[in-house]
Amino acid sequence: TTLSVILLVLVFVDSSSAFALSSSLSILSQPRSCGVGTTLEANCNSRRDVLDSAPSFLAGLIAIASPTETALASEITDVQNTPTELAATSAGRRGCKTDTNPSRTVVSCYGETLKYNEDGRLSKVSATANGVSTSSVRNPSRFSPPWSYLTETSDSKQAWKSLVDAVSNADPGSEIVELTDTYLHATAPTVSPPGLTGPAGLDDLEFLLRPEDNVVLYRSASRTSIFVYPLTQPVSDQNTNLKRLDKIRSKLGWSLMGYQQSGSERI
Repeated sequence: TTLSVILLVLVFVDSSSAFALSSSLSILSQPRSCGVGTTLEANCNSRRDVLDSAPSFLAGLIAIASPTETALASEITDVQNTPTELAATSAGRRGCKTDTNPSRTVVSCYGETLKYNEDGRLSKVSATANGVSTSSVRNPSRFSPPWSYLTETSDSKQAWKSLVDAVSNADPGSEIVELTDTYLHATAPTVSPPGLTGPAGLDDLEFLLRPEDNVVLYRSASRTSIFVYPLTQPVSDQNTNLKRLDKIRSKLGWSLMGYQQSGSERI
């Protein structure tokens, strides 16, 4: 039994310790029969010495091995703290924080607005998030076509002013947080799933004016997604992001440059 334990510990020690251990094992491998006054008596005594010292010897080996165990624990911690962009529940998202318990996972992401995009384009809406975007051309349930303001005016400045007014009054609690001549970023309280509060309980609304094409691009997405075990898709926003956008567009009287979207059909 002692020999088996020593062999097991051997796996975790360095070469110098392994050499010392192998020397001890060579003594243990001597014949078991002993007799007083025989040539085997010295070997038997050495065998007893090794067995008697095994506990303290093993303790020393474990102490040597402990740095490796500490490093392994550190690696596990590093994996657990890996940015959640690598997790399935936040795939395709950026700047995320995850809170998990046995029954559900809550993912809140804050790095998806235009200022984080080097290409100057609005972000797509990931399959792990709720919302729609004119950039999500490869995901029908997250896509909605651009708006044309020519049904109201051919003046891009007038169209932009109308949009700013409409967004300001879109929902109770709506707030414009950034505004330029061609870009608007607003937030609105998340309606569904209910119960979200603070910065995590907001939807981001973004609009980008393209006066050369007489269109407005947009994105509306909830910062927080909730996953209920064992589902791998987030609890639906009941298309509240899409409905909010439709309400703004209807108020403006602008047209869709494509087919009307139905959004997600998830529960």
